[in-house]
Amino acid sequence: MKKILLTLLAALSVATAHAASEGIPWDTFPAKRSTDLAALQNGAKLFVNHCLNCHAAAYVRYNRLRDIGLTEQQIKDNLIFTGVKVGETMQSALDAKDAKEWFGAVPPDLSLVARSRADASKGSGADYLYTYLRAYVRDESKATGWNNLVFPGVGMPHVLHELQGEQRAVYASEADPHDAKKTVQVFKGYELTSPGRLSPAEYNDAVADLVAFLQWMSEPAQASRVRLGVWVLLFLGLFTLIAWRLNAAYWKDVK
Repeated sequence: MKKILLTLLAALSVATAHAASEGIPWDTFPAKRSTDLAALQNGAKLFVNHCLNCHAAAYVRYNRLRDIGLTEQQIKDNLIFTGVKVGETMQSALDAKDAKEWFGAVPPDLSLVARSRADASKGSGADYLYTYLRAYVRDESKATGWNNLVFPGVGMPHVLHELQGEQRAVYASEADPHDAKKTVQVFKGYELTSPGRLSPAEYNDAVADLVAFLQWMSEPAQASRVRLGVWVLLFLGLFTLIAWRLNAAYWKDVK
């Protein structure tokens, strides 16, 4: 019995620690950006300028960006900085051995990050990324000088801080819903302490464009699949109607 009790207490402490590290609720990603070619193109520019330095997208080839309205010449002139061919995959310039030595781990590939981060209880992977990239706050106790309210203790610094600036989290004391005699600190939003190159609204738009591109990378054929799916459903509906009328005509004289 004692062993069972200790096991339950250990499990409870792990669950509590996990819950405490889950971070703030996720915001809703503006899904219309996913089909906006201008937004996807801007997201591609942000990705190669700010993310591809450390993170690869090894499952996506540069020439696949033609699907978001870019020509091969535009891709070569504006999105390739390492001299690779337009038909090659989007590899990081950072050497894996150096990354492991400097950061302790190799930065993950971002090809499928928008799909892998989905959580049925919180939202889609795009919701996670949209919230995560807007949730960085200054924290001098961390080695990088940054922390993230969505991913507390994150090892990645705020690579977009020149665009966003610096902000702090704002909390308010409210009554504990489980104990009226106690109060809890509730997250209320952010306060900008040092402006960046973009206004808060412009930064939110830029992040939405970047997330739209990350979501597109996770399934480049999604838009085509959806369009094809609509035609397939229309065909099946029409065929069902024809089959039903043929069946009625065939059996009408059978007693």
